[in-house]
Amino acid sequence: MSSNKVKGIMCIISSAFCFALMNMFVRMAGDLPSIQKSFFRNFIALIIAFIVLIRTDEKFKFNKKNLPELLLRSIFGTMGILCNFYAIDHLVLSDASMLNKLSPFFAVICSYFVLKEKVKPFQALAVIVAFIGALFIIKPQSISASLPSFVGMLGGFGAGVAYTMVRKLSQKGERGPFIVFFFSAFSCVVTLPYLIVDYSPMTIAQLVILICAGIAAAGGQFSITAAYSYAPAREISVFDYTQIIFAALMGFIAFGDIPDKFSIIGYVIICSVSVAMFLYNRREDEK
Repeated sequence: MSSNKVKGIMCIISSAFCFALMNMFVRMAGDLPSIQKSFFRNFIALIIAFIVLIRTDEKFKFNKKNLPELLLRSIFGTMGILCNFYAIDHLVLSDASMLNKLSPFFAVICSYFVLKEKVKPFQALAVIVAFIGALFIIKPQSISASLPSFVGMLGGFGAGVAYTMVRKLSQKGERGPFIVFFFSAFSCVVTLPYLIVDYSPMTIAQLVILICAGIAAAGGQFSITAAYSYAPAREISVFDYTQIIFAALMGFIAFGDIPDKFSIIGYVIICSVSVAMFLYNRREDEK
């Protein structure tokens, strides 16, 4: 195994840890609205992206032809974060994390419509099996009981569409730091009116925890960017699912969360089909 591949694996595991840590901090912040939590999380990312961009030669220049994709990435990315944060507050931490990890399967569907990429029979089957696994986690019962799980899955959908837009923007030559900056600024602008109208007072401890969530999120973004600079996605992406292990451990230690047997079955199904699709994509790339 090459040294770059090892570095890539370590970076993507680091990213998974950071995002699990972010989820834990979001829940630790307590009974605050998801919109308020999202604002502070993205405000930290906005500051970091601003600092990165201000030190580049291009500064905040971007191709105006990319504006539609930037807006779609921001709209669906904001929806994904809000739904994910709502799920984190109402579900076992590992359940919320796993439902958010449905995003690659939604990205397959979205890529078919947006990027006109062919969906092969194996990929279509993988999407179907992944959703069967999601049903074990959601455990459809009454609407009120299943609502947080469905919202969590909607968050995975938002993330999947957002990632598809990021891929399209990258293909069109848009810079990564500017994509992060635009998305973070958009999300803050969208959520700010809610804070002005219905701000929930926070303790110093809650503010510090949300700042920690933002720092952890930034760590995850930088780690995953570094990971894919060392090795292609087909070789290391499957290690991103270590986030579920981290989330389960943190959820148990911090909140006493214990997933039920149906959720564990769902984890096994989704992780297994993810590994299978990872191996399939790598084999296809090698051909």
